[in-house]
Amino acid sequence: MDISAFETKLKGLLDEVTNLPAPKSTKILMIKSRTQTTKTETLDDSMEHLQLIVKYLLFDVEATRRENMYLRKVLEGRED
Repeated sequence: MDISAFETKLKGLLDEVTNLPAPKSTKILMIKSRTQTTKTETLDDSMEHLQLIVKYLLFDVEATRRENMYLRKVLEGRED
């Protein structure tokens, strides 16, 4: 996906968030207030958030991999 397609999709999402009905929680208020920022700030914030999510997912996958290896060793030890 090129940057123009990404920006178009991001703008569409931001427009949808802006047009949401009256918010019922503070989280939605925070999201709606963030849509008032400039396009560059919003894109930068989104990219930083995406990077954080990817780092967390990589950490989670690595932890799961280590746990699986440990459990396999435990099961192999019991079968012997």
